[in-house]
Amino acid sequence: MTEVFSGKLLIADPFLRDPNFMRSVVFICEHKEEGCFGFVLNRRYEQLLGELLSGLETSDFPVYYGGPVQVDTIHFLHQRPDLIPGGVEVTDGVVWGGDFETIVELLKADELTQQDIRFFIGYSGWGEGQLEEEMKLKSWITGEGTRKLIFPTNIDNTWKDALKQLGGEYVQMINYPIDPQLN
Repeated sequence: MTEVFSGKLLIADPFLRDPNFMRSVVFICEHKEEGCFGFVLNRRYEQLLGELLSGLETSDFPVYYGGPVQVDTIHFLHQRPDLIPGGVEVTDGVVWGGDFETIVELLKADELTQQDIRFFIGYSGWGEGQLEEEMKLKSWITGEGTRKLIFPTNIDNTWKDALKQLGGEYVQMINYPIDPQLN
């Protein structure tokens, strides 16, 4: 393992055709010898949090599709370690996990906003050496995991915003067609 991707963004190459990751941005939470995992930041799930969890039926928090692995699980990233104990800080101010009972109570009391926390169904995972192989194939471009990109006010431009953040040649990629044969 040469490069560690924990706390980084994986920005899909403009021509990556995998439907799970086409034009996606993945925040990597943990990267070890055995593999890594993270969450797709820019794919909204079709149900709201209140539709998925009993006791939170009135919650209108969006849920995002974190990836194709274990889609029967809910995960979360937040930026409120002052309110939610037990999480792991992945990068400056971005925390993965924490005490879910506390989150439920904070949601019921309307003490968390959609800018404080993001919920995900499933996750994106790579086995040992798998991500490194995909990097060699240039399937991904790496960027910094900033709070602005992890907790955006609008996810529609996350892929473009991540490329803009890199500047230079990457800004040109924003206008690449999804299918170059249609150009």
